[in-house]
Amino acid sequence: MYIHELENWTNFVWDNDKLSPILASVRHLQGRLLGRMESLGFDFIERATLESLILDVVDTSRIEGEFLNPELVRSSIARKLGIENADFVKTPRNIEGIVDVILDATQNFDKSLTQTRLFGWHNSLFQTGFSGYQQIDVARYRLGGMKVVSGSFGREKIHFEAPTAERVPHEMERFLNWLNNDNSLDLVLKSIIAHFWFVTIHPFDDGNGRIARAILDMFLAKSDNSKIRFYSLSNQIFKEHKKYNDIIEKMQKGTQDITLYLEWFLGCFERALLASEQNLEIILDKARFWDKHKSTKINDRQRIVINYLYDNYGKQVGFLRTSTYAKLTKCSTDTALRDLQDLVAKEMLKAEDSGKKTNYIIVSPKNIRIPKITDEKTTR
Repeated sequence: MYIHELENWTNFVWDNDKLSPILASVRHLQGRLLGRMESLGFDFIERATLESLILDVVDTSRIEGEFLNPELVRSSIARKLGIENADFVKTPRNIEGIVDVILDATQNFDKSLTQTRLFGWHNSLFQTGFSGYQQIDVARYRLGGMKVVSGSFGREKIHFEAPTAERVPHEMERFLNWLNNDNSLDLVLKSIIAHFWFVTIHPFDDGNGRIARAILDMFLAKSDNSKIRFYSLSNQIFKEHKKYNDIIEKMQKGTQDITLYLEWFLGCFERALLASEQNLEIILDKARFWDKHKSTKINDRQRIVINYLYDNYGKQVGFLRTSTYAKLTKCSTDTALRDLQDLVAKEMLKAEDSGKKTNYIIVSPKNIRIPKITDEKTTR
C-alpha cells in the first residue's frame, strides 16, 4: 500500500524533538549567510545570486539525467536578470524553459502558486509538446496512470505508483489550498513537506521532479524573505541523489509519520548551507575577478575555461596546461597556446614552470590558488 492510499493521507505527523535541533541550526545558518550577503555591495550580491541560480538550474536538471551547458545557462540567467555586460547568446528552448521556472519561483516567491502558474511552468519545460521523443500532455494534469519505473525492458522495477488520474484535480486543489493558505508551519518545514506532497501526487506526464524542486526553492526563498540566492539545495541533492531517491521511495511505502524524510531533508539543507558558506569566498573571488576584467576583451574559449576553473574549485580537475585547455575548448594545441599566452599578457592567468610543462593558474584577487591541486596524480 502506498501512502496516498491511506485515509486522510496528508495528515502528516513527525517527531518535533528530533527535528527541532537541526531546524534551529538550519535557521541560524540561513540568517548568518544572508546577513553576510546583505553586507556586500550590490554588484557582488548580483554575481553571487547568479552563481547560485546557475547551480540550481544545472543540478535540478542533472538529477533527472539532463546535462545542460553551464555557460548557456549563465547567459540566459544573466540576460533575464538584466546583469550588465551579459553576453547575448542564443540558448535552446529547454534551457530557457527551466531558467524561466527557477527565476519565477525564486524571484516571485511572494506570489501565490496557482494552477495557472503551475501550468505555465510545465509549458516552459516542454515547449515542443514532447519529452524526448514522446509526445506528452503539456500545461494540463495527466490523463493516465503514472508509475516510476527503472530497469531494462522485461526486468522493470516499479518504485512508485501515483494516484489515479481521476484523483489528481481534487488532490491538487487540496495541495494548492494548503500551500497558499496554511500559515501554521515554519516555512522551511513547509517547503520540504510541499516537495513530498507534490511528488506523491505526480500530477504531470513529466517534469514532476523539477517542478517539485522549484516549489521547494520558492518556499525556501519565502523563508529567507529575499530574492538573494546564496545557496543551491539542488546542488546538494544532486551530490546525494541516490539517498534522495531512496528516502522518497521509502516514505511512499510508509505511514503518515514522515519524521525520517524531514530529518534527512533538513540535514541535506544544512549541508547545502555549510557548503555555500565555504564556497562563498570562491564566488566572491570570481565576482571580483570579472569585475576587475569587465573591460578586458577575451574570446568565448577563454571565458569558458576561466569559469570552469572557478566552478570546479576544490574538485580534482587537474593542472591547466595547453593540452587541458585544448580538450576543454575542443581547439588545436596551437590555438590553446595562443589563448593562454594572451590571458597571461592580460594578467588574468600566470604561468608556472614545472620543468617539462607549463601550468597556468588564475590571478586571483584574493590570492586563492585556482585550480587547487591536491594530488599530482590528477595530472592530465
